[in-house]
Amino acid sequence: GADNDLYINQAVVFIEDAIQYRSINHRMDSKSLWLYRWYYSRICQCILSLTITIILALAFIESPSSLTVTSDVRYRLPAWNPPCGLTESIELLCFLVFVIDVSVKSYLVGWEEFWKNKWLMAYILTLIVSLTDWVVSLSFFCTETVRIRRILRPFFLLQNSSMMKKTLKSINSTLPEMASVVLLLAVHLSLFTMFAMLLFARTKDGQQDKEWVGYFRNLPDSLTSLLVLLTTANNPDVMIPAYSKNRAYSIFFILFTVLGNLFLMNLLTAIIYNQFRGYLLKSVQSSLFRRRLGIRAAFEVLSSLKETPANAEQSYVSVGALLQVLQKVEMDSRCKQAITRSLKICSSDQLSAAQFQKLFEELDKDAIKQHPPSPEYRSYCMQKVQFAFGHPYFGYLGNVVALANIISICVVLVMDADKQPSERDDFFLGAINCFFILYYLLEMFLKILAMGLKRYLSYPSNRFDGLLTAILLVLEVATFAEYGFPHPGWRPEFMGLLSLWDMVRLVNMLIVFRFLRIIPNMKFMALVVTTLLDLVKNLRAFAGILVVVFYAFAITGIMLFKGAVVPMGNVRYVGNKLNATWVFCNSCNLMVVVVLSFKEKCDFMSSVTFRLRLFAAYFIYLLSVNLICRWAKIYFVAWWLISSVIWVNLFVALLLENFIHKWDRRCHRESLSDIEYQRTVELMFRDVLEEPTEEELMEKLYQHPHLHLCR
Repeated sequence: GADNDLYINQAVVFIEDAIQYRSINHRMDSKSLWLYRWYYSRICQCILSLTITIILALAFIESPSSLTVTSDVRYRLPAWNPPCGLTESIELLCFLVFVIDVSVKSYLVGWEEFWKNKWLMAYILTLIVSLTDWVVSLSFFCTETVRIRRILRPFFLLQNSSMMKKTLKSINSTLPEMASVVLLLAVHLSLFTMFAMLLFARTKDGQQDKEWVGYFRNLPDSLTSLLVLLTTANNPDVMIPAYSKNRAYSIFFILFTVLGNLFLMNLLTAIIYNQFRGYLLKSVQSSLFRRRLGIRAAFEVLSSLKETPANAEQSYVSVGALLQVLQKVEMDSRCKQAITRSLKICSSDQLSAAQFQKLFEELDKDAIKQHPPSPEYRSYCMQKVQFAFGHPYFGYLGNVVALANIISICVVLVMDADKQPSERDDFFLGAINCFFILYYLLEMFLKILAMGLKRYLSYPSNRFDGLLTAILLVLEVATFAEYGFPHPGWRPEFMGLLSLWDMVRLVNMLIVFRFLRIIPNMKFMALVVTTLLDLVKNLRAFAGILVVVFYAFAITGIMLFKGAVVPMGNVRYVGNKLNATWVFCNSCNLMVVVVLSFKEKCDFMSSVTFRLRLFAAYFIYLLSVNLICRWAKIYFVAWWLISSVIWVNLFVALLLENFIHKWDRRCHRESLSDIEYQRTVELMFRDVLEEPTEEELMEKLYQHPHLHLCR
């Protein structure tokens, strides 16, 4: 009847919630279930993701536009800026999608749950502020300089990912421990600043005051100088003047660097690793609880399909009902097939709660990818060919040949390094490339013959190798068709899209790139690379938060420093302050960096990415901006704390956790060449998670605002 259909649909939704680690606290009537499944369907989620991408990408089109070939404002033509109303219209469409999104979410969770959900309330508040700011923009005909809604755009990305929310919550929980070490760093910096101002005080002899004039003239300059030294211990600018005056001053700088860099900064990394791992573990534990709760909720509603005797101590679910549910559930085909197989071989047609839960433990297992078998040849000759070219030693021979190709390219490049383009003979490189590409092609065909096409393509290294070999073959054929075969004195005139030298260079770059094929054959290197690939695949939430931080700082920087730095060559200098700025920048050879940094979004993101690694350039830029506005230091120090101190240490912590986990599995599990294990973040911590008890699950189910269990 209708009730049975409702129970089936409820079970389907509960299982899908469990698969995706979603909360089950939503409306459970028929219409709401249909709306819920429609909202979480692939097409709706793709539309929402596309909308978020579009609204974030608008910043690269809006004024100041990034649509130019060169980023140097001294030489580029005026960028195309969209007319007023164009980007605003696109923005309005995005806002309408977000309004529909938040409306559906709010309706599905219900009024009571809405007031408990801070993310939904923040979502609505963000939309209200953004729409208000959008109206203000149109009122001023897009001439206003401050647009608050641009800074708020990353929130739409943040609220759409449950893993990003959990990661942010874990970071937020780690902040008190990090704050204690940062406070210790601040005390360390302040005390040494006072010592420095006393040590390098102004003297009567002005010639001996280089350290005081350059770095310790007043309290802000002293703090900035030691902050430079704290973050860039290899930067000699701060200590060389004092060291040249008196060797004993080096004791001060050694103590400052050892205490700050070696002890406090590494202590901060250790604390972040320990605390963040603990909070992330709690987050993953809550995800496991959600999965178990969703499965148990599905069992409870399915048990209502068939009445049990009044004195029965346990409820049961029929195998047929579960098979009916599995037909409707959207889940990985591997898991669905495994559960279906288990049900078909089940001795009873009734499942208890424990059996039901055990069936869905298939969701927690590693995804195993097994390679297809090699073809079986009847011919004795073909069997020998298969044995020879399917043997690992044939792959090692290919690596040796690839290494010989790299060495030959290096030799030719070294020999031709000092030659003029008109004197260069491309015969040697052309002939070498022709020979090696033919070998690569032969190697690929022999491997396919030995392994079979399906087995060959099942290995990522073979797909990589085969794709590059095909591209190299196409380029080589195009080169011969355009410029003929290699011969001594091979320097034909320019023809087609690329010159002969450009074609040869492109082929050589692909050959060098192809040399990465050696990685799977080196176990330790393969372990490192697979760890990095796992980070790319499974830690997208952390990359998403990094995008949020980059985006927010980029937009804020553009609004704060717009017009603060004027490019040389375009204007006349007015005022000593601006002159001093450019003199300082020229002396540091950073004039172009300063010009490029806050003109547009691409420029800012490139510069902050550079400074994320090279702190010295970052703080030299800080000093140059200091001549324009001292308050700019707050912005840059905040960026340094968030990106370099917090985020880099978080990434190191997660890299360590992932690598240690893989190393332990490598040591305790025998390597199987035909099996690949694919793990998620949740499965990474699976061995240390605690299973929730039945009492905890049932207590949570009885608190469900929209589900009323009969027992």
